[in-house]
Amino acid sequence: MARATQFTSTKPKPTKKARIEEPKLSQSLKVEKSKIKESSFEPQASAKSKGKQKESQKDTDVSPPKKFKIVAGSYEKLLYGLEGSTSSTGNFELKPVFIFPAHVSCIKAVAGSPGGKWLATGSADEIIKVWDLRRRKEIGGLMHHEGVYANNPKGSITHLHFASRSHLISASEDGTLCLFHARDWSVLRALKGHKGRVNAVAVHPSGKVALSVGKDRTLRMWDLMRGRGCASTKLGKEGEIVRWSSTGELFIVMSGTQIDVYDTSMNLLHTIRHPSRLHDARFTPRVNGSGEILLVGAEDKVVSIYDIPSSTDSAEPPKIIAKLIGHSNRIKAVETLRISLPTSATTIACTASSDGKIHVYDLGLLPEKSENEVTTIEPVAEYDTKGTRLTCVTLADGDVSVAVADEATGNGKRKHEDEDSNEEEEEEEEEEEEEGWNGVVEGQDKDEESEEEEEEEIEGEEEEEEEEA
Repeated sequence: MARATQFTSTKPKPTKKARIEEPKLSQSLKVEKSKIKESSFEPQASAKSKGKQKESQKDTDVSPPKKFKIVAGSYEKLLYGLEGSTSSTGNFELKPVFIFPAHVSCIKAVAGSPGGKWLATGSADEIIKVWDLRRRKEIGGLMHHEGVYANNPKGSITHLHFASRSHLISASEDGTLCLFHARDWSVLRALKGHKGRVNAVAVHPSGKVALSVGKDRTLRMWDLMRGRGCASTKLGKEGEIVRWSSTGELFIVMSGTQIDVYDTSMNLLHTIRHPSRLHDARFTPRVNGSGEILLVGAEDKVVSIYDIPSSTDSAEPPKIIAKLIGHSNRIKAVETLRISLPTSATTIACTASSDGKIHVYDLGLLPEKSENEVTTIEPVAEYDTKGTRLTCVTLADGDVSVAVADEATGNGKRKHEDEDSNEEEEEEEEEEEEEGWNGVVEGQDKDEESEEEEEEEIEGEEEEEEEEA
């Protein structure tokens, strides 16, 4: 195994003081489909840049990355970084590029930005650390979840997700979500509404709204463009994971051994009762054929793949069509990424398990039509941490030049051939993208004027809820 390469630390940039926003309560959660479909995460671009954006989007659709990055966190505070690629014969290869203790407590969440530039890690130490993956350097620590409430000083990070190249959203045990801007890592907005720990957050493919679940047994919707809550509903149980489908037409809420599948009008379409406790779930489109599948990691040491009916009117319940095998302990996390092969493209699934192993599976091995038999798929690549208890994993595009560790010395050697030009292009994209998020900042002054009125309204509604209970 290659000698571990250390990140270098730098002081974090100053951040703006977060303002806490109280969302309004609603009796139901309904998403206006027309708005979601019309909404695009890409902001309104100038005429000069529209052609470039369309060309870039076309290239992205046709040519997925040939390389990929895997980053996994663990209970032992260690962060593992792997570089994945395929050979000319189609064989998968994993190469360790860094291993080091990233936090003073167990790592509970990791997230990579689209394009693979930024990495965020969250821990029980209440700190979100931001890393530059290309230069393998720590940018700083975000400590906005520390002691948000005087009576609840705990702020362990529970979930991280990059809503775009330039925006990170975090969830914490302190009951809040924070929206950060990657340009200077300032807090655009702190979203308050959950009573207690927030377990997970999921951003809609449009990038306009997000869903969150928590210990308070509620499902909440957030308007990310305005930085405020817009709806909520009671689940009757604690949601542990929430995920959108890749089309944004469905979402799931996972709890214990059960997964509920909803449409955007909050209609319960299906209920999946898994034979063992669930730890993670993720939608991905089929490689062969049409429709979506749901990958579920559980205590039973396998990842079960459920076939999700393409029609929301279908009464047929989702069934297990395949299993990803090979682990000897519970599956803690599952992630997917579409990549290029020498002659085609496929989607890979990456799993992190308590057995200390990271597995990569080729979902292109799943047949187009599934008969009554359940297909078993073995890993195409594996990395063994030698007993480390893995907790989380993320996948990112690895085609952009990164610092490569010298196996003999462990010193980082950077490849700069295309790095500068890539960063210039990304900066332009981030500037254009930022225009789409201006409402978060511009709306703050108006929100401050009505904040007291909203708080009084919320208190009144909470009292009514208590009386009803």
